[in-house]
Amino acid sequence: MNVSWEAEADLVVIGGGVAGLTAARTASLRGLRVLTLSKGGPTDTSTQYAQGGIAVVAPQGDSVDSHVHDTVEAGAGLCDIDAVRSIVEGGQAAIAALTDLGAVFDLGRDGQISRTREGGHSTRRIIHAGGDATGAEVQRALNAAGLPVLFGAAALRVVTGPEGVCGVVAVSDNGFGVVHTPAVLLATGGLGQLYAASTNPPGATGDGVALALWAGAAVADLEFVQFHPTVLFTPGGVGRRPLISEAVRGEGAKLVDSHGDSVTAGVHPRGDLAPRDVVSRAIAARMRALGTDHVFLDARHLPGFAQRFPTITASCLAAGIDPAQQLIPVAPAAHYQCGGVSTDTYGRTAVPGLYAAGEVARTGLHGANRLASNSLLEGLVVGERAGAAAAERLGVRARITEIGSWTAEFAERAVVQQAMTEHASVVRDGDGLAHALERIEAEIGTVTVPDPGSGEGRPPASDVVSVPGAAGLTDSRGVMQSEPGVAFGDAGESVSVWARHLRYVEDAALTVTARALLRAAAVRAESRGCHTRSDHPDAVDAQRHSTIVRLDPRGGFDVSAMPAATAVVCVR
Repeated sequence: MNVSWEAEADLVVIGGGVAGLTAARTASLRGLRVLTLSKGGPTDTSTQYAQGGIAVVAPQGDSVDSHVHDTVEAGAGLCDIDAVRSIVEGGQAAIAALTDLGAVFDLGRDGQISRTREGGHSTRRIIHAGGDATGAEVQRALNAAGLPVLFGAAALRVVTGPEGVCGVVAVSDNGFGVVHTPAVLLATGGLGQLYAASTNPPGATGDGVALALWAGAAVADLEFVQFHPTVLFTPGGVGRRPLISEAVRGEGAKLVDSHGDSVTAGVHPRGDLAPRDVVSRAIAARMRALGTDHVFLDARHLPGFAQRFPTITASCLAAGIDPAQQLIPVAPAAHYQCGGVSTDTYGRTAVPGLYAAGEVARTGLHGANRLASNSLLEGLVVGERAGAAAAERLGVRARITEIGSWTAEFAERAVVQQAMTEHASVVRDGDGLAHALERIEAEIGTVTVPDPGSGEGRPPASDVVSVPGAAGLTDSRGVMQSEPGVAFGDAGESVSVWARHLRYVEDAALTVTARALLRAAAVRAESRGCHTRSDHPDAVDAQRHSTIVRLDPRGGFDVSAMPAATAVVCVR
C-alpha cells in the first residue's frame, strides 16, 4: 500500500456526532492528543437531524427511578438495569456540560427550561432546542468547540496487535493514510442505509458495526431496529426521509387512518404515546387492513404549530402539505439501531483499546426497544466517559509496522436495501429472513482494498507526514487538524480514488452488517420490542437474552446468547 499521509494520536475518534465530539473534547481536556475522522462534513451526522430532544430527569414531578422504569419498560426485558440507572443518573451533569459549551435550550413562560413528553415517557422530561431542532443545536455547540477534525476521511480498518489497538487505516481524497494510536472510539452512528427509506443521513452505512466485527469485537441486539412510526410519507420517497417528531404527538396530535379512525385506540393504555414499536406495529397493521401505504397525523388543532415545530413545518410545506390546514401523511421508516457494538457504560469493548459510544454501541440502555430521546442522552453521557476511559491506554506502544491489502466482501447496495426493506422491516417472518440472507449472499462479490496495483509496504519512517495540499495540519502536539468545512487535497484523480474506495467500504460494511442482523433476527423466534415476527407473535421467556454475533477466523458468523442484564466483560 502506498501511504500518502500519516499521523499519531493518543485517541482516534471515528465519527463527528454527539458521542464522538463529546469524547474528543473530554479526552482533550485530559491532555490526550485526539484526532477525529469524519467521512462527511461538520453536519453530516445523525445528531444534526435529531428533532425531539434529550430525555433528562426533570427537577419536579420526576425521578431517576421513574426514568429508569420507563426505559426498562420500553426495553421489553432486555435492558441492563444497572447500565440504565448509571446513564440516566449522568444526564443532568451531561446537560450542564453542554450548556457550558453554549448550547441553548428552549424556555417556558416561567423562564425555566421547557419540557415535553414523548412516547413511552410517564411525564414531561424531554428538553428541546429550536422547537424541533435539538440535534442541530447540540451539533452546533460541539462543532463550535474547535476540536481537531479531519473531514472527508473514512476509516477502512482498525488495526490490532498483541496489546490491542495500534492504529487506523483510512482513506481521504489525498489517498491512503495511517494513524498510529493505542485507542480508537467508534462513534459512527447507525445503519439506516440498510433500508430503502430511513431518517438517517447517507453516511449511516453501519461502518462502526463492521469495523468492530473486523477488529474481533462482538455486536449484540442487532436485530432490534427501531422504525420511527411517523416519517413524512411521499409516494415513491426513498433515501433520507423527514421524520415527524414524537413531540408532535406529545403536544396532542392524533394518529388517524383514511377513515378518520384512531390508529392506536385499544392497542395500548398510552394510545398514540405508546412506545415506538407498539405504534409502528399498529400503523403497519392498519395499513395492511386497509390496503394503504400510509396513515395520517392530525395536528390541525394545535395552536402555534409552525412556531413550535419550524423544521417539521418546512418539511411539510416542501412536500405541499400545510399542517395547520391538512392531515400529515406518515408511515414507519428505519430510524435507530437499538443494539450495536457490545460495550460497558464507559464504551469499552472486549478488544483492548477499542471503544464505542452513541448509536453504534450496545451499552444495555435500550434493550429491545429505545425509549424516545434517550439517544442524545446516551451519546452525551457515554461519550464523556469513553473520552476519559481512553486515558487508560496512555503508555501503550502503538505503531502500525506493515499494511497489506485485504479482500472485502460486498453485495450491491440496491440488492441489500431491497432485501432488507422487503423482509426485515417492521414485521418479519422466518421465511422472509432466510430469503433475504440467501439473496444477499448469492450476490456477494469481492474487492481488494486497496487495489492490487497500488503496491504494499511499510508506512513512511517519519512520525508525522502532513497531508499534501493542506495548511496547518500539524499542531504543537503533532496532531492533524482542519478548519471546519475544509476538505484536504486538490480535486482530480485522487478524489475519484477516494470516492471509489469509500463506496466499496460502505457497501462492504452494509453487507456484513446485514448478514449479522439477519442471522440474529432468524434465531430470535419470538416477538419482543421492535423485533416483530408474524410467525412467532408472542414473547418467549426462554429467549429473554441478548444475541451476540462475532466473526470467526475464517470470516464466518458465530451467533450465541448472552443472558439479559449481563454487561460485556471488557479488557482494559
